[in-house]
Amino acid sequence: MKDQKIVDHLFRHHYGKMVAILTRFFGLAHIETIEDAVQDTFIKATLQWRKQLPDNPEAWLTRVAKNRTIDLLRSIKAEKKRIEKISNGPSSIPLNELFLDHEIADSQLRMIFVACHPSLKPPEQIAFALKTISGFSTPEIAAALLTKEETISKRLQRARKTIVKNEIEFDFPSPANLQNRLNRVMEVVYLTFNEGFHSTNTDTLIREDLCGEAIRLCKLLIRKEEFRSGSLYALFALLCFHAARLKSKTNQDNEIVDIREQDRSQWHLPLIEIANRAMYKAGTYEDISIYHYEAAIACEHIKAKTFEETNWTNILKWYSKLYERQPTPFTLLNIAIVYLQMNELPAAKRLLEELESAHLGQRQYLYFGSLAEYHLKFDDRTMAKTYFEQAIATTSNGLEKRYLEKKLMQLS
Repeated sequence: MKDQKIVDHLFRHHYGKMVAILTRFFGLAHIETIEDAVQDTFIKATLQWRKQLPDNPEAWLTRVAKNRTIDLLRSIKAEKKRIEKISNGPSSIPLNELFLDHEIADSQLRMIFVACHPSLKPPEQIAFALKTISGFSTPEIAAALLTKEETISKRLQRARKTIVKNEIEFDFPSPANLQNRLNRVMEVVYLTFNEGFHSTNTDTLIREDLCGEAIRLCKLLIRKEEFRSGSLYALFALLCFHAARLKSKTNQDNEIVDIREQDRSQWHLPLIEIANRAMYKAGTYEDISIYHYEAAIACEHIKAKTFEETNWTNILKWYSKLYERQPTPFTLLNIAIVYLQMNELPAAKRLLEELESAHLGQRQYLYFGSLAEYHLKFDDRTMAKTYFEQAIATTSNGLEKRYLEKKLMQLS
C-alpha cells in the first residue's frame, strides 16, 4: 500500500514532466507513443516496487520511460529516422541534461503552448493539456469538464492526430500569437485548480496535489517576463487566496466546514501575503480579466476577521462586474447567494427563479441548497426539506452529500 501511494504521488507530480521532456527528446510526432511509454512505466513501477523500492525512484522512472519509448518506436519501425534526427537536431541534448530544473520548466512551458495551439479546437486544447501536463486520467478530465469519458477520449485522439498532421513544433508561439495562447493556458490552469479545490471525485472534496500543480504551472509562466500580464498575476493571486483556506475546508473527521464555521486562524498567512503582492502587481498592468474580479471576491472573504464582518456589498459589486464580463448561470447563482446573505430576499428570489438547475451541471445541488436556505429565511421547514432532498439527490460527492444530510437532519 505504501509503495502504491509513492507511485500515485510520482505519477501526479512527474507524469507531465516526463511526457514533456521525452517529447522534446523524441519529437511531437511520437506524442502518443511517449504517453503510452510513460503510462507503461508507471504500471511497471506498480508491479516491481512491491518487491523492492529503488534507491532513486525518479531516476528509475526516467530510465525505464526512455527505454520503453525506444522499444515502442522500434516496434513501429521509426527508430532509424529518429536516431538521425536526434544526432543532428536540437534534441541532440543528452537526455540527462533535459532533467535539470531549468530544462524541465522549459519543456513543460513548451508543452503548455503546444496544448493551446490554434490548430486544436478549444475543447481539445483543454483536454490535451490536462492529460499531458497535469497527468489527469480520462475520467478525471471528464469530471472536470462535465463531459462524458467517451467524448474526452475522442478529443484527445483528435488532438494528437492534429499535432502530427500539422507538424506543430515543440516551441513557444510568436509574439503576435502569444496573448491568445496565454488566455487558453490560463484557463487550463484555472480548471486544474478548481478540480482540486472542489473536486468532483465521489470520495474527496479537496485534492491538494491538483491545487499545487496549478500554482506550480502559474509560477512557471510568471517566471518568464514576456508572459507576465495583469491577468496572469490576478490568476496567481486568486489561486493563492483559495489555497490559503484549504486546511480549514474540512475537519478531522473529513467533514465539510462551510466558510461561516471555518477556523480563520488556520488560514495560511504566507500564501495570503503572496496573493496580496500578486494583486498589487496585477494592478500595475492595463489588462483586466475575470481573474481580477474573482480574486477581489476571494480577497474580501480573506480580509473579514469573522463571517459576520464580511463586506457583502463589495462582494456583490465584484460579482456584478464579473457577470457583465462573463454572464454564466453559476455567477448568477452566486449573486443570488450574496443577496441571501444580505437578507435582500426579493432580489434573491428573482434570480433563483431565472435560473434553470440543469444549466449548472454537476453543481446544480448548490441551486437546490440555495432554495432551501431561502425558505429557511421564512422558517418554511417543509419547503426547505424538499429542496435539501433535491440537493442531496443531485450531488455525486460523498462529503457534500453528508454535509447536506446533516443540514436536513437538523431540520428534524
